[in-house]
Amino acid sequence: MVDKKNSRDTLIEAASRLFRLRGYYGVGLNEIIEESGIPKGSLYYYFPKGKEELAIEAINHTKEMVISKIQEVFERIEDPIEAMQALIYQLSEVIGESDHKLGMPIGTIASENYSTSEPIRIACQLAFEDWQSLYKKKLISSGYSEKQSKEVSIIVNALIEGGILLSITSKSGKPLQVIAEQMPLLLIKK
Repeated sequence: MVDKKNSRDTLIEAASRLFRLRGYYGVGLNEIIEESGIPKGSLYYYFPKGKEELAIEAINHTKEMVISKIQEVFERIEDPIEAMQALIYQLSEVIGESDHKLGMPIGTIASENYSTSEPIRIACQLAFEDWQSLYKKKLISSGYSEKQSKEVSIIVNALIEGGILLSITSKSGKPLQVIAEQMPLLLIKK
């Protein structure tokens, strides 16, 4: 028997994966239950408010996965330009794999729900802000100004999100590779 913590985590992971691939409205609770292998009663036990509550947890789960990947690259590579390039190249390779289905980390669910669910909109906003904070800290630690670091972190995040969208629709990591190649032009210290 699966313990409570594992059942809850399994539901969140399944929902996260499905929402990344098909969005909030493209996934039903029955699909999440089937994907997770967890009984329907468990879903409502852990998420009594239903799909929206589960979606927020799935967004937070995805946010933490992305944070972990960013931190791993940033800890390994000191130079911010090289670190951001490595991060984006790594992403381009994952998306470029023909059998890999990554989807949009939170872009799909954010675009579907920004005007219909304030709690989901806020969860997505916080995820984007947390990712941008990591980019900003990396730049500040390398001598970039506070203002430039903040502005560039927004641009980097937008480039990555847009690059993911272009890459998944073209079924190629090439758009992200182009972004990575052009990163030195964006990261000129002012």
